[in-house]
Amino acid sequence: MSASPAAAWRTRARAARVGLLAALACAVLASGAAFAADPARTLRIAQFDLDTLDPHQYTDDPSFQVVQALFEPAYEWDYLAKVPTLAPLTAAALPEVTDEGRVWIVRLQRGILFHDDPVFKGKPRELTADDYVYAYKRWLDPNGRRGGSPILTGLIVGAREVVDAARKDGRFDFDRPIEGLRSIDRYTLRIALREPNYPNVRELLSFVGALPREVVDDAKGDIRTRPVGTGPYRLKEWKRGSRVVLVAHPGYREAGFPASRDPADASLVAAMKGKRVPFAGTVEISIVDEDITRLLLFEKGDIDFVQLRGEIATRLTAGDSKLKPEYAARGIARHVFVEPFLFSTYFNLKDPVIGGMGNDRVALRRAVAMSWDADTAIKVVLAGGAIPAGQLIPPGVAGHDPALPAKSIYDPGTANALLDRVGYGKRDRAGFRLAPDGSPLMLTVMLRTGGASREFQMLWKRSLEAIGVRGDFKLAPFQEVIKDLENGKYQMYQGGFGGAPSGYNIFAQLHSVQPQRVNVSQFANADYDRAAEAFLRAAGERDELTASRRMNEIARALMPQMPAYFRLETIYTQPWLIGYRPMVFSSYWKYLDVDLARRK
Repeated sequence: MSASPAAAWRTRARAARVGLLAALACAVLASGAAFAADPARTLRIAQFDLDTLDPHQYTDDPSFQVVQALFEPAYEWDYLAKVPTLAPLTAAALPEVTDEGRVWIVRLQRGILFHDDPVFKGKPRELTADDYVYAYKRWLDPNGRRGGSPILTGLIVGAREVVDAARKDGRFDFDRPIEGLRSIDRYTLRIALREPNYPNVRELLSFVGALPREVVDDAKGDIRTRPVGTGPYRLKEWKRGSRVVLVAHPGYREAGFPASRDPADASLVAAMKGKRVPFAGTVEISIVDEDITRLLLFEKGDIDFVQLRGEIATRLTAGDSKLKPEYAARGIARHVFVEPFLFSTYFNLKDPVIGGMGNDRVALRRAVAMSWDADTAIKVVLAGGAIPAGQLIPPGVAGHDPALPAKSIYDPGTANALLDRVGYGKRDRAGFRLAPDGSPLMLTVMLRTGGASREFQMLWKRSLEAIGVRGDFKLAPFQEVIKDLENGKYQMYQGGFGGAPSGYNIFAQLHSVQPQRVNVSQFANADYDRAAEAFLRAAGERDELTASRRMNEIARALMPQMPAYFRLETIYTQPWLIGYRPMVFSSYWKYLDVDLARRK
């Protein structure tokens, strides 16, 4: 009896898949024969401790830096571009944007392979559009550690119903279709939006990496230590609190160093021409929380570059900010740039002492903000390694307003007068202020251990005492600080946030639709929300700046967060490190090479 048309189709489809897998396997063998990164060519790095290698559950920058070497978004931010510019990574070309920004079509390269994993049973696993659909659904999942993505949930057509059901059931149904998030074919992804929103879609496409669903299912959802991506590196070893070792992905596709039309990059681009990434066969990451320890490792030649801020960043320079002769003679190079991060003091608006929106509480936060001696912090504690933050958005990030003055609001005299006027005028025998109800007034500032935390503690103590407020302090390791912020277990916290090309990443901290892991102040204000939504819809820089100014005005008036400074980052590189450029928005370790002869 002859086979039915459906059966015949399934037979042909099965044969096609077998043929494809065979072709991919041959491609891997051929690639392995033609190219294998030298494992002895080791890139040595030191950074803060990380929490997870799940590409959709991290909440800290150290985890993100490693994740970006293991997993690949469809696009990356061009390594050599002077202004943030999307460049295809796994995509075959830039996205096709139609319907006035409401429809985005992404076409993927063919033959991109995931790292090996036992669930594949020895067969090569190709990246497809469905892998990105699954990854984006994980990013939306409200039950994950990140709490989902409220903006994208309301933005992508059909996402709201699926996310709401997942929140109600406590489980995301990954098999349930989302109309605005689907694959057209094996290599083409379509994203449909309710309204234009360029910043969030660009960040989705440039930061969220793909992963195979079958690995997550096999791991029962916990892939913190089982990262299977398409990135240039795969995980070899992770000793928590000690080190991480990555090795080159043997099945990585043929890719080279980025091109550039900038004459300043001409010699570097020429030197890298014809080389395949990743250049280093191994990346060794030492977990070192102390800046001074990282600097000592660099001086001894044990790491290839070091990122430093504040006073410690000046220890290799003379008074004129140039390298000391002994370091210049060794061929060490110095790179300085403004980080795309805002460093500020966060106030917990749910706290019974500093929180609330009553006039007395708003006045207390404003007085604390005016007590902060930003100039001394920058000149003394940070050794000139920052500039004052007169707004929420740093230079070089969309939404930064060049018309706003770059100065602090330091004014302890006005702060004292304000506290006297709103009910904090009474003091105890030691001269410290009492709350309006007569109870002792004490504020606790949380800081992470390491770096200049002790110096900041002393400065905060003096600043608070200058307005008659008694201060207490909690110093904790970075990951403990993150957990306390997410759980609202703090009064005041000083730290940084940002790292994205769009200012919305920072403005989102006060957008009420965001989960607490982002909006750690738990701020909610309808006028601010409207301005944030206008920022997301802005078609050009003029509308963007109008919305930006409104959000800055509201934040300064109600003070849920005090902008303190924009930090200057100093990078020192060894003479044997080739290809380094400031890594502003991501880690680009694949583009770094090591001259082993010079390192000996």
